[in-house]
Amino acid sequence: MAFEFKKLRNLIVTRLRGNKPQGEANRHARRVSSYFSFSQAMFIAVLIFLFMPLFVLVFYSFNSTRSMNWSGFSFIWYEQLLFHSRGLWRSFGNTIFIALTSAFSATLIGTVGAIGVSFYRFRLRSFVQTISFMPMVLPEIIIGVSLAVFFAGVGVKLGLLTIYIAHTAFNLPFVFLMVMARLDEFDYSIIEAAHDLGADEKQTFLHVTIPVSMPGIVSGFLTAVTMSLEDFVITYFVAGPGSSTLPLYIYSAIRFGISPVINALSVVMILGTVLLTYLLRNFLKYIAAK
Repeated sequence: MAFEFKKLRNLIVTRLRGNKPQGEANRHARRVSSYFSFSQAMFIAVLIFLFMPLFVLVFYSFNSTRSMNWSGFSFIWYEQLLFHSRGLWRSFGNTIFIALTSAFSATLIGTVGAIGVSFYRFRLRSFVQTISFMPMVLPEIIIGVSLAVFFAGVGVKLGLLTIYIAHTAFNLPFVFLMVMARLDEFDYSIIEAAHDLGADEKQTFLHVTIPVSMPGIVSGFLTAVTMSLEDFVITYFVAGPGSSTLPLYIYSAIRFGISPVINALSVVMILGTVLLTYLLRNFLKYIAAK
């Protein structure tokens, strides 16, 4: 009877305490909870550190004057951006054109190169793999100076063409690396199955290899576009008269002070990037799931 009473008492006490874990498990649970709270605080602090400049930029894009003192809410700099910045929009058009064309060329060459290196064995295979990553490890200033000397040596006039060639060469390793990473998980039995079903080399390449590699190809293309859009150092050395891109235009505009028009442009580009990322998210998930 005493044993039953003691058992009942322990059960009631456990229920009143909320049935908390005891012993080592309880200590571990408290330690994890404390660590999680600290990690949350650090995460929030890092987010504030990273995004505070963007908030300041957005805030002063609506300032009615050029000074850093708040003088009133106004859309005057957005009006200047949209209707009185012809040179800026010309540079923006050059940037988009160079980014898309160089990314397409780098994706095409990088994809074919990655497939060739992954599927075939040849004498200079290791050399090709090594030399392909050189633009990724070399400083951009060295690449820019080398390309400028090369174009001067062969007599090519600096302009949009030289920027296109430079960006294609710079973006090529990124596409090559991403497609190679995708092909490392490739199941080669699929190709054998396609050949057993009567598919020739061309059909296997178009209907098996390319679809399987598509997540890496799309990721490489988007990376190349991003790298081209933000590149300044290489573009600075290979650009000629009348071939200014947006980074070069912004650099020339802020040499004598921060222009609120640049703030407005940055806000528009941030909103455009967020919208584009949201629209492409489901598409990339669909590509990766195939």
